[in-house]
Amino acid sequence: MSTQLNKERLMTVLVGPHVSEKTATLGEKNNQICFRVRRDSTKKEIAQAVEMMFEVKVDAVTTANVRGKAKRFGQTMGRRANWKKAYVTLAEGHDIDFLGAE
Repeated sequence: MSTQLNKERLMTVLVGPHVSEKTATLGEKNNQICFRVRRDSTKKEIAQAVEMMFEVKVDAVTTANVRGKAKRFGQTMGRRANWKKAYVTLAEGHDIDFLGAE
């Protein structure tokens, strides 16, 4: 039962890929992929989730908590939600292709 709960938890850890100029450069130079992840996820959970979903070998995981920006909504000030991102370093010879270009 705990392995089933663990797999369900791992399926919800990754929110999606985080694409920017910085992450594109990291992907080319350092074989790193950047993901938006749940704020309560751990590095170990992130590594297991990436290995399970994409069938690759993970070398390291680095996380960063990002503060939400203050934004104006009409006359009132609001704030976007805080979020967490994870830089996942893949082992040599492993790659994740999100675009599917061949």
